[in-house]
Amino acid sequence: MFWSMAFDRARVRREAEFAKLLGTGRDSEFGVGSADLTRWAALVVAEAATVPPMRGATAHCTLTLEPIASRGTWSGKSPFTPERTRPDDGPIAVLTRARLSPRRARAFWRAIGPVGAALAGAEGLHCAFGFGEAPVGFQGTMSVWRSAADVGRFAYRRPEHAEVVTRTAQLGWYAEELFARFRVLGIDGDREVIGWRDGQ
Repeated sequence: MFWSMAFDRARVRREAEFAKLLGTGRDSEFGVGSADLTRWAALVVAEAATVPPMRGATAHCTLTLEPIASRGTWSGKSPFTPERTRPDDGPIAVLTRARLSPRRARAFWRAIGPVGAALAGAEGLHCAFGFGEAPVGFQGTMSVWRSAADVGRFAYRRPEHAEVVTRTAQLGWYAEELFARFRVLGIDGDREVIGWRDGQ
């Protein structure tokens, strides 16, 4: 997989409108020191199906998503073009990505511990994992929820998450940020790869 990350990156980018090859965290852990060297992720934005490299993979899981809301940028680009004004019933995927401001990074990592702990037991959560483009500073999360209502309940009613949202605006933790929601069109492969559960 290290070889694939190094040498297949250019091919994937040629075939896609936007693509990122990413490392992930252990299980649903987030933060520095949680890297899982046995699990990797590829995010691909394309009109046609594009198969990311999976050299040596013993299992895989592919989520096919349609953007329903997006704000912010990733590497200076806005990669997702929302197709719908509101989600249909069914699973919702949420992606957050940030390039941390170096002066604010330590405070950010201290603040997200309670959010990670609350997320693990959140109602309606199917799976969640952290990802990174680099060991530190370029971080994100991916989660899949039973419904849009479950997303809203966690995002705005859980005090741990609400506090981080407020402090983000006040303290300017991010040099660049992106938040996006998607309708889940399909899930193929082994869901255990992404830590799937039925949701409480």
